[in-house]
Amino acid sequence: MNKVLRRVGRIEANLHGGKKMRLEGKLFKGNLMIREAVATRDDPELSFVKELEAALVDLCHILDIPIPLWLSKNTHEFAAFRQTMFFSDQYTEKVHFDRFQIRLI
Repeated sequence: MNKVLRRVGRIEANLHGGKKMRLEGKLFKGNLMIREAVATRDDPELSFVKELEAALVDLCHILDIPIPLWLSKNTHEFAAFRQTMFFSDQYTEKVHFDRFQIRLI
């Protein structure tokens, strides 16, 4: 996961600009949003990638869901659009939603 996220860090570093990181997460079942939350991180000592990882873990804890597997498609989507989606097959445990969307806000 770290190797893949390093690329996101290089691409996104200019967009982050040392500001507080806010990561929004939404859970969907079909086309219906069933839960949403926002995780905020403000640790100037951490790199963008480490802050993103921490915010993702925070979001998963807030929403009470397992941490998804970060694939290369997630890196490409996040770098291009500042958002990505995780589908139920990206979890090692059974989940009760169809997709989890994260977006940098």
